[in-house]
Amino acid sequence: MLPFPNIDPVIFSIGPLQIRWYGMMYVLGFAATLLLVKHQVKKLGFRDLETHYENLNLVLIVSLVLGGRLGYVLFYNLPYYLSNPGEILATWQGGMSFHGGMLGLVIGAIVFCRRKGLDFWRVADIYTVTFPIGLGLGRIGNFINAELYGRVTDAPWGMIFPGGGPLPRHPSQLYEALLEGVLLFVILWFLKEKKNPPASWPHGYLVAVFMLLYGVFRIAIEFFREPDAHLGFIMAGMTMGQLLSGFMIVAGVALLLFRRAKAT
Repeated sequence: MLPFPNIDPVIFSIGPLQIRWYGMMYVLGFAATLLLVKHQVKKLGFRDLETHYENLNLVLIVSLVLGGRLGYVLFYNLPYYLSNPGEILATWQGGMSFHGGMLGLVIGAIVFCRRKGLDFWRVADIYTVTFPIGLGLGRIGNFINAELYGRVTDAPWGMIFPGGGPLPRHPSQLYEALLEGVLLFVILWFLKEKKNPPASWPHGYLVAVFMLLYGVFRIAIEFFREPDAHLGFIMAGMTMGQLLSGFMIVAGVALLLFRRAKAT
């Protein structure tokens, strides 16, 4: 058994203001995305996107936060928030959904690109390859917060999490950081850098690959992650995360076939 590091979730405080590691991970994830996207835009000579770069980033950040929060409210705890509507926007209390955040990003990006005459699928590919960085950092933030921990295990790397009972559990947040963060980023960046991708890989295929692989990784890791206490298993031993990720895999396959058909 490994000891849980017990890192203070608060980096520092200034009066009542607290700077937390979880929030800092979001900032670092946004910063990494913005820097890598800017690098790609200049390398590709995508001048139309360069013109609207700052405004699009603002739209995406707002869309991500709103989508992530509303997704959590709708998918994970709707009865509670229907009884406590004043807490729906209380993001400082925690509760964000990746699937909701992604849906928010897609809607925000589609609306912005149509209004500005940008190629949505080309823009989406450029941004999507950077998303795993934020995902991985976010899971590290979950680990520091000792939240979203795994199921009970007798593996030698199991940890006793504060609030998780007396038995060691899988550090599933770190599994997610490695698969959904590091590995997914390496795969997408490698595909992006291929000099001569097949003609059947039009703009949008990186988005489809991201959806497919994220869905697969998330479903696999959910077998080690403790289900949300207020939800438990939804159906046939599946968690809400697995159910939503299953839809994501289907959507990824459909998108890949759709974009390929468009290119032929």
